[in-house]
Amino acid sequence: MGIAAAVVALFGLREVASIAGPLVLALVLVIAVAPVRGWLHAKRAPTWLQVAVPFLIVVLVLVAMVGILTFSAAQLASLLPAYTNQFERLLTDAEHWATTHGISTNALNKALQAFDPGRIFGLVQSLLGSLIGVLSGLFLIVVLLLAMCLDAPITTKILTSGEGNKPQLVTALGTFAHKTRRYLIVSTIFGLLSAILDVIALSLLDVPLPLLWGVVALIANYIPNIGFVISLVPPAMLALLSGGVRTMVLVIVAYTVINVITQSFILPKFLGDAVGLSTTMTFLSLLVWTFVLGALGAILAIPLSLLTRALLIDSDPSAKWVQALISGSHPNR
Repeated sequence: MGIAAAVVALFGLREVASIAGPLVLALVLVIAVAPVRGWLHAKRAPTWLQVAVPFLIVVLVLVAMVGILTFSAAQLASLLPAYTNQFERLLTDAEHWATTHGISTNALNKALQAFDPGRIFGLVQSLLGSLIGVLSGLFLIVVLLLAMCLDAPITTKILTSGEGNKPQLVTALGTFAHKTRRYLIVSTIFGLLSAILDVIALSLLDVPLPLLWGVVALIANYIPNIGFVISLVPPAMLALLSGGVRTMVLVIVAYTVINVITQSFILPKFLGDAVGLSTTMTFLSLLVWTFVLGALGAILAIPLSLLTRALLIDSDPSAKWVQALISGSHPNR
């Protein structure tokens, strides 16, 4: 019955994804800027200022993101037709090289068709289109943000007063907010660092649209497991078309080095166990929430799973064994 209820709930969310997606995005953004409101409250700032400053910070970030994505996506759409002849020339050269070295051209053609830049860039444009579609509905997001910012002080008091009746639920929601905030802040800082380094590397290698690929790298940083591949493939293909195999290899090497240093070595030390999800659960979260909410679900997969865990598992004292199962750690540790 629980599985059936979960399936019904997920399909119901999928039907209202245009509302549920912006709602969750607004909630996550309000949680992310909550420390700003707390700092202003500690400084005894007026209530209107405690609401206005976090609200304006989020709105400015959203507007800047929409502007960059829209402008860059338009540039990408106008740039791709110029590389059609270049790709056909690469196919001809590859077939000539294969014939010279006694390699079957049929096998080569199948391999090259799998890396058709039209398909890859079409996927990128679809992803950008989905994000722009969500973010361009700024009116709904802004209204939700304003409402949540206005209600934030009251919500905090209500949750605090409910500790006597539902202590596990209040504690679980507080843990969810803390983990989500830490995950977002640390991931954003290191995502920005990686994106800046990627932009510098692409600029030095003369790959077109470095700013776009930097923004894609920043956004893909929030997509677990496959985010790095999503951010790497489009600029690598464009580097192949614009500068040849050597440039493509240099882009792959630069991205890999930057990702290994920032995401594999440094980030885990700062993020620690903030997520509290095993590798398997993280990947399942990506699949489920992408199916339910599309591209936005992939980006918000971790916060959504943390919220689900808080509401259904952490708030239930009898579900300790499930906590250990989804976190991948022994309950006694």
